[in-house]
Amino acid sequence: MRLAVLGAGAWGTALALQLANNGHDIHLWEFDKRLVKILKEERHNSVYLPGIVLPENIFIYDDILEAIKDIQDIFLVVPSHAFHGTLLTIDGYLADGARIAWGTKGFTQENQLLHNVVADVFGEIPMAIVSGPTFAKEVAMGLPTAITVAANNNDFAKDLAQHLHSDSFRVYTSSDIAGVEVGGAIKNVLAIAVGIADGMGFGANARCALITRGLAELSRLGMALGAKQETLMGLSGLGDLVLTCTDDQSRNRRFGIAIGQGADKRTAVDAIGQVVEGIAATRATYELAQQHGIDMPITEQIFNILYHNANPEEAAQAILGRSRKSE
Repeated sequence: MRLAVLGAGAWGTALALQLANNGHDIHLWEFDKRLVKILKEERHNSVYLPGIVLPENIFIYDDILEAIKDIQDIFLVVPSHAFHGTLLTIDGYLADGARIAWGTKGFTQENQLLHNVVADVFGEIPMAIVSGPTFAKEVAMGLPTAITVAANNNDFAKDLAQHLHSDSFRVYTSSDIAGVEVGGAIKNVLAIAVGIADGMGFGANARCALITRGLAELSRLGMALGAKQETLMGLSGLGDLVLTCTDDQSRNRRFGIAIGQGADKRTAVDAIGQVVEGIAATRATYELAQQHGIDMPITEQIFNILYHNANPEEAAQAILGRSRKSE
C-alpha cells in the first residue's frame, strides 16, 4: 500500500521506517525545508536518527498536498502545537475514504484531546492514535517494541495493526482513544517531575514514589476525561509512563534533570534541541485539573516551577509537607 507520514522528526521517521520495512510505499512529508534537503541527499535523518538508512520505498516530500494525494491512510506525527494547523492545511484535499491516524502526544493549545480536533475538522471519519512505550531510535533499529492502536473504527484498527505489525513490533488494538491520548500526554509532565527529582539527587525511592503517585494523578484526570482504567494501566498509560520517567532517551526526563540541577527553562530546552512536549502539557494538564476539580499535587508543583519560577526545593517540600492521608 501507499501510506503518508506527515512529520519527519524522530518518531515520524521511525514510523515511516517501520511501515516501509513492512513493504509499504511511504510518502514522508516534512515542514522544515532544510531537513527535507538532508533526507533527500543523505537518505538518512542525520538530525534526529543519524546512521539509519532510509530504504528506497520512502519518498520525501516538502509539499504536503502532494504527499497525501490519493492516499487513504495518513499518519500525523507533528508536534502537538502544530497538530490543528496541519489538519486545517489538508482539509479539503483528502482522498475519498481517507482515514486519519496520529502518533502525536499531548493536548492542543486549547487543552483539547486530539481526537476532538480531528472530529471538529473532518466530522465523521475513521481515526486512530498510535501510542505506547516507544523510543524512536529503538523502533528504527528494529528492537522489540509493543504499542497500542486505539481507533473509533474496528476495521481501521485492524488495518493499522496489519500495516505496523512485525516480528519485532507487536500491536495491540483498542477502542479507548481518550485513554491512550491521556496516557501519552500526561506521562511527559510526570517525566519532568521525576527528572527534576533525579537532578536534585533525591534517589530511587523518590523516583518510584513520584511514578506511582503520578500514575494516580494521571488516572484521576484520565477518568474525568472519559478514559478507561484498564487503558491507563496498560502499554499507553503505565507502560509509557515508566519508560519516559526512567530512561535518559526521554527528552522530558532530561529537561527535568537540567531544571533540578539549576538550569533555567530556556537553557534546558536549548540543550535538548528538540520540542519538549511536557512543558505545554504541564500547563494543559494543570488547567484541566482545575477545570474538573481533580487533585494533582505533583502536576501543580511542576506547573509552579515552569510557569511561576518556583524553586524546585520549595516545590518538593510542598509535596512532602502535605497532610497525611490513606493511599
